[in-house]
Amino acid sequence: MAMSLTMILAMAAQAAVVDPQTADLTVAVSNVRNAKGVIHACLTRNPKHFPDCRGDPLAVRSTVAANAGTLRFKAIPAGAYAITLFHDENRNQRLDMMMGIPREGFGFSGNPRIRFGAPKFRQVTIRVPAGESGQTIRMQYLL
Repeated sequence: MAMSLTMILAMAAQAAVVDPQTADLTVAVSNVRNAKGVIHACLTRNPKHFPDCRGDPLAVRSTVAANAGTLRFKAIPAGAYAITLFHDENRNQRLDMMMGIPREGFGFSGNPRIRFGAPKFRQVTIRVPAGESGQTIRMQYLL
């Protein structure tokens, strides 16, 4: 049985309209030392661009006031991600360091214990399901 051209075009149009499952992720930020400055957040799926998302064209970034308490990533594809936060108290757009030790607060998804350096991507990977979900990240200050 031969299909009509109209049927073939209709089936092709349906196949082309694939609605990927999206997610809205709310991140609660706890243990912020003070209300100075802003919290910068970076969400990435690529271990090569973790922890700072530098050079990742697909990374999602967000900046909120330090006293905001939460930040949101809306309409992101569901999947595995790592989140990095830092408290930019002086608003200079970078994590200030002193002798290799962060002078400003930082945090990662999963709240790993920090010893020396940033954790590995696999240690902080979280699953973000379709729909709404949440994550709490505790800021850490070493100095």
